[in-house]
Amino acid sequence: MSRCIELAKKGLGTTYPNPLVGSVIVYNGRIIGEGWHYKSGEPHAEVHAIQNVIHSNLLSEATLYVNLEPCSHFGKTPPCVDRIISEGIKKVIIGSTDPNPKVSGRGIAKLLDAGCDVTTGILKEECDALNKRFFTFQKKKRPYVILKWAQSEDGLLAPALRDEKKEPVWITNDISKQFTHRMRAEEAAILVGTNTVVDDNPSLTARNWEGTSPHRIIIDRSSRIPLNSNVLDDSVPTLVISEEKVKAGLNLTYEAIDFNNPVAKQICDLLYRYELQSLIVEGGSRTLQTFIEENLWDEAFVFQGPLKFNQGVKAPELPGTLITETRFKQDRMQHFKNPLS
Repeated sequence: MSRCIELAKKGLGTTYPNPLVGSVIVYNGRIIGEGWHYKSGEPHAEVHAIQNVIHSNLLSEATLYVNLEPCSHFGKTPPCVDRIISEGIKKVIIGSTDPNPKVSGRGIAKLLDAGCDVTTGILKEECDALNKRFFTFQKKKRPYVILKWAQSEDGLLAPALRDEKKEPVWITNDISKQFTHRMRAEEAAILVGTNTVVDDNPSLTARNWEGTSPHRIIIDRSSRIPLNSNVLDDSVPTLVISEEKVKAGLNLTYEAIDFNNPVAKQICDLLYRYELQSLIVEGGSRTLQTFIEENLWDEAFVFQGPLKFNQGVKAPELPGTLITETRFKQDRMQHFKNPLS
């Protein structure tokens, strides 16, 4: 099962809206086939594992391991349980039960009805944690929310005075920046507020890490963002949240929310409709604090550089539990979990 988890992680950032799944087939204590789910619409992990078995006559005496319950419904691909049964596999070991109502328990039931010996709950906590995004999306009907920001040594997001050229003020080093681009490549969406776009003109793409750039989510209540902003360049699917829904381009969509009611909740509801399973909230301070105050966050990554601003925009107040602390040369990255999520 540990190998299933290891394989499944290879699909992080490419399988949305599908979960991360790895599968291993064992015969006489030896792995004879393995695979993972690469991308939505392509064969699932179990199918890849079966196809990678050279001597298919061994399948009837082999055991199939998979970190998530095999699917039992027709989606973009046929049900995996049907393939498992048709190949004559008699023993299946499963980590997590799928929380998706289309699957939950049905895959296991179908295998049992076909005479398979099914064991569930193996390394369940590790398997559940692997698919924390998918599980949150299915159970809580919202994306898995990750807060991320960089602050100075004295706890400020930005100095009081900005350069006249309005160039971004970099607090952290290149290693920290690369880590954040890796995060972007792994998550489905990234969100910033109006002031961040106006002040820094970010691209919000995964430029320093191989992978797909996230869906950009921009809060622009009063249409203050300049039309020549990088986030409106149509290079990446972009959703602008405003007071009014207007027509937009091929890769640009506008959605309206009521800013007099809880904003973070409305955004999460909206992204659920768009089937975006995870969200990085990068800023600014008010946007981050909104998600914190509404308790709509699961993890937070706080980067601290060696700079001191003395005066400026104060970093959010985070009531989280510190999990780990990592050093990137002079930078420090603290990883927090929300104990109440």
